[in-house]
Amino acid sequence: MIAYLRGNIKYKSAIPKKDNFIILDVNGVGYRVSVLDSLINKVQTGQELEVFTFTQVAETALDLYGFSTQEELTFFNILLSISGVGPKSALNILQKAKIEDLHAAANSGNADVLSQVSGIGPKTAQKIVAGLQNKIGGLNITGDGTVADSAMGEALEALIGLGYSASQARDALSHAKSEDIGDKIKEALKILGKK
Repeated sequence: MIAYLRGNIKYKSAIPKKDNFIILDVNGVGYRVSVLDSLINKVQTGQELEVFTFTQVAETALDLYGFSTQEELTFFNILLSISGVGPKSALNILQKAKIEDLHAAANSGNADVLSQVSGIGPKTAQKIVAGLQNKIGGLNITGDGTVADSAMGEALEALIGLGYSASQARDALSHAKSEDIGDKIKEALKILGKK
């Protein structure tokens, strides 16, 4: 799996375009990477760029999706974990809504922020918000997309990465008594193992 690329931009698609992408030359190999409008608007052909990537392997294609920050990639992966959301839909959602707006929608249960995303109807928007509530509800995301309490956020992300839901992870961490984050995760795992 390709998780990160650094190279020179050989080509960038014209704006506005439905599927924005760049071709990134990495040591003589050109990678076509689908990117957000916000990224393509601030780069120039010939510029060096590094992107965190998600690789989609399908029967007929091998697609790369690139992001400026690890936080964008993390949120993209959270969206992908919701039933019915594929990479193109997740990218489209991130094109139209800021991460903090999506987080606010998860906390409030309000799907209006997704109503402006083309191809997402009201029922699907509600389903996505419900999925976000389960995955990220209760995390305090700052303006740059990072978790405000970074230690607790790391512990929560670690447990979610092990397959637990956000609500299970939060509950277990709230019952863990240790101050050290590593010990807190171990305690939370013991609590989750008993359930």
